[in-house]
Amino acid sequence: MRRNETAEGRSVRLLRVGEQVRHLLSELLQRGDVHDETLQSHLVSITEVRMSPDLRHATVFVKPLLGQDEEAVLRALRQNTAFFQREVAHRVRTKYAAKLKFLADESFDEGSHIDRILRSEHVARDLAEE
Repeated sequence: MRRNETAEGRSVRLLRVGEQVRHLLSELLQRGDVHDETLQSHLVSITEVRMSPDLRHATVFVKPLLGQDEEAVLRALRQNTAFFQREVAHRVRTKYAAKLKFLADESFDEGSHIDRILRSEHVARDLAEE
């Protein structure tokens, strides 16, 4: 770590680079720059990109619209990883080209599950007793 660089400054940089990568990948998918039938026939959201501290690895969280064909979409993204890595290396200025890893974003499912629990009879009954 550089002497004048704080932990907060480093984390802000990680967030900023992650957002740049997220926007770029979203743009590539939206414009249809990837020549893949699965990716061209599905709307895919890049929900988050988490960069490693050295900016050499990026974990890309994705969610197809309505969660349809999630496995097929992930497979297509992984098959086109080299294309995405080239584009990121070319357009996002970092010392090293980040290796991309595509994962399904489970946060929506977790949120729905928690919401169902909070709306259940048992929780409503417990809250009514208070």
